[in-house]
Formats: sequence, structure tokens, C-alpha cells
Amino acid sequence: MTLPARLAACLAARQGLKIIAGLQTFATERVRPVCNAAVVGGADLVDIAADPQLVRLARSCGVATVCVSAVEPERFPAVVAAGADLVEIGNFDCFYDQGRDFTGAEVLELTRRSRALVADVPLSVTVPHRLPLSEQQRLAEQLVAAGADLIQTEGGTSSQPQSAGIQGLIEKAVPTLAAAHAISRMVRVPVLCASGLSAVTAPMAIAAGAAAVGVGRAVNRLEDPLAMVAVVRSLRQALTTSVAPTLDSPIRP
Repeated sequence: MTLPARLAACLAARQGLKIIAGLQTFATERVRPVCNAAVVGGADLVDIAADPQLVRLARSCGVATVCVSAVEPERFPAVVAAGADLVEIGNFDCFYDQGRDFTGAEVLELTRRSRALVADVPLSVTVPHRLPLSEQQRLAEQLVAAGADLIQTEGGTSSQPQSAGIQGLIEKAVPTLAAAHAISRMVRVPVLCASGLSAVTAPMAIAAGAAAVGVGRAVNRLEDPLAMVAVVRSLRQALTTSVAPTLDSPIRP
């Protein structure tokens, strides 16, 4: 599947930045400032809920690449018709507090159904982080075989940092960083590392093997639009100025 040109370029450069408005966030007054902050701050794409109205809103804000997320594949045709550039299954963080887990078999079936419904649109699929890493790796391979063009990792909402400051930020990101490292060695499609990341840990995600990072709560929970822009800019700068080798690459002095 051919990815949108701008998205393909940032993934090839391993500097992709996705800002997530929220899979369950349908209120335009919450989505609009996230889209504006992403555009002004220099993000490469915005991830929104599956609503054609929100797709049109994102376009009106100047978002170049619109990703739409859902766990109901039947929502995808309408948002694709409205102009979405790619669709995504997950991530699943917002469902865990509701007591809902996603099995590997369920995610694989969602992938097959999504690919059947939107055959000509790039598809990203999240691997549930509650699976053991070996199962995450195996599922990622199955998802790619079923038609996934990108694989996304997660894990931040279940991480319980024990420290404050920078150390706490690193602890928060450990599950998704570990998944990015493990999965990126198993699949030939780009891996997007999301959930629990910050400007401190975004470059670590790239070093772990990710081609892009996704950040949601650090932006979408803010009330001040200027603060949103500041966070996006800090993430953009962290990714742009960091020239991090992968963890399997030799580190030269």
C-alpha cells in the first residue's frame, strides 16, 4: 500500500510525529485545538476519532495527513469517503479502564475486516501491550500478513512510574519502548511507538527502532492552546535534533 508522500518521507527519515486527539473524543471543541497545535507545532499527522465531521474539521485546520482510529471497522468507509488518509485499529489504552481487553485473535479479525472494507487505504494496527512481548511479536507478523501497513505499540497507561522528573518519564515509557524494540526487529513495515511518551523519551523510541512516535495525553489533556503548541514543538525539536542510532547499531564517539 502506498503511504501519503509526506508520511512516507517522515517515516523514512525516522522522525515522524503523530498527535492524538483521542479515539473516543468526538467533541469538536476538544479536537480543534489539538489539530491547530499539531499544525503550528510541526507534527506530521493527527489521529482523530472516526467521524466524517472531524475529518473535515482537521482539514479545515490545515492538517496535512489525517489518521482516523476506531475499533469498529464499519466506521472506516465513511471517514475514508470524507478524506481520511489512513485508518487505524486502536490504540486500546482508553478501553482498559473500562475493563475491556483485546486479544490477539480479536485484533487480527479486526484487521481482516478493516482491510476488506477499505482495501485501498493505508492501515495501521495497534498491538495490545498486555500480551507478553513474544506474543506481541508473533501478532505483529500476523497483522502484517493480514494487510497492516504500519504497526503501533502502546503501554503508557498501564505503566506505574515510581520516580519523579526525568526518571519517571523514562519509567512511564518503558512498556511501549520495549514493544517497539521487539516488534521492529520482526516486521518490515514501519513501527509507530505511542502511549506514555514525552520529549525526553521520544528520541529513545526512535533509537529502539520506531519510525515515528505518537503522543496524545501530553497534548490533548491541556486546556491552554499555547501550552499545547509548546508541547508539540518540544516533541518536534526532540525528534529533529536527535540523531539516535538504533540500539543494535554501533555507537561511534
